[in-house]
Amino acid sequence: MERNEKAQLIAKISLVLPALLVLYYFLQPLVNLFTYTVLPLKPDTHLGLAINFFIYDTIKILILLFLISSLMGVVNAYFPVERLRVFLTTKKLYGLQYFLASFFGAITPFCSCSSIPLFIGFVKGGIPLGVTFAYLITSPLVNEVAVAMFLGLFGIKATFIYAISGILLGVVGGYLLGKMKLERHLSDWVKEIQVQSEVEAEVWEAEKTPFIDRLPTIIKDGWDIVRKVLLYVLIGIAIGAVMHGYVPENFFTEFLSADKWYAVPLAVILAVPMYANAAGIVPVIQVFVAKGVPLGTAIAFMMAVVGLSLPEATLLKKVMRWKLIGIFFGTISLFIILLGYLFNWIL
Repeated sequence: MERNEKAQLIAKISLVLPALLVLYYFLQPLVNLFTYTVLPLKPDTHLGLAINFFIYDTIKILILLFLISSLMGVVNAYFPVERLRVFLTTKKLYGLQYFLASFFGAITPFCSCSSIPLFIGFVKGGIPLGVTFAYLITSPLVNEVAVAMFLGLFGIKATFIYAISGILLGVVGGYLLGKMKLERHLSDWVKEIQVQSEVEAEVWEAEKTPFIDRLPTIIKDGWDIVRKVLLYVLIGIAIGAVMHGYVPENFFTEFLSADKWYAVPLAVILAVPMYANAAGIVPVIQVFVAKGVPLGTAIAFMMAVVGLSLPEATLLKKVMRWKLIGIFFGTISLFIILLGYLFNWIL
């Protein structure tokens, strides 16, 4: 790369990267301004909530997808994926890799759809599928905002049990899914970008390519990922926006009362089509409990809403085949149902 081209690239990155970070930080107020002032829609209407949700989540996920894909490209450039894969598959870590992935998910403040960009980056980087699932399971379930809200509403005992069970669900679920050897059910697109990433890393390592000369390829690969999943993002977030704006809270409470033995599995089944982040669903759970829904059933509903959703399934379709999506959703749903009954017994 010529010196002028290098200077131009550095200048563009110096402008675009801070701009994306600033946009991400101020995204919610900007979307609120656009939705409720420019359009204008009212924030207390179903349409206003749905449109606001759609614009915000679409832009947020696309920004995350580009930044994380590019970041994973940088990591892959300096830490060849084959070396990482060999380390994780040959070293006896005694399950520590699943715990670390699950714990990392717990400290990243992402919803189920926002977690997928990092999930794609992990898969692209050659990290074993079970470990990536451990992250994907826990990331939407547990974060510091939801834990703080849970603590204020339900007390320290319920909060502790919820947080620990969310992390353990990621560890156990990731371990079991990893043991199933499900890599053959990844989409052809993911397999192609894995091979492409390996070839690029091998060439760069062999030729000792300087970082600045690798950047154009890394950024192009990140943009290609955004472009190829864009349709899935739009469809998934549109489904989530409809659910977010139009499904009333009291629609569920009459079916989830304490006198029904099937309340926990029904709560999970009703929750899966919905979409919300953990911080957004905690106040809903408070309403459920106040109306007589057992806390364990309410927590199971919350876990299914934030951990499994139709928008998430739509986004995952670009990454994996329907059979793998079904196995993932079925396995985690079963664990959430068991946890719901356990919570009702303990709490």
